[in-house]
Amino acid sequence: MDVVDSNGTILAEGDSVTLIKDLKVKGTSTTLKRGKMIKNIKLTSNEEEVECRVDKVQMVLKTCFLKKA
Repeated sequence: MDVVDSNGTILAEGDSVTLIKDLKVKGTSTTLKRGKMIKNIKLTSNEEEVECRVDKVQMVLKTCFLKKA
């Protein structure tokens, strides 16, 4: 089970990734802007999702919107 980013690069625990698209966060009025660097990702049991902490908030992001930094 390999977790890959939007370009097909394999992601590992603790990698840094960059957003490739503006994303609205469900349940808030916050938007994560394209190009935002997210550090220290955690892999989940679902290979299409990673856990991360953005602005002190824990969230799950789809790997199709990420590229390895």
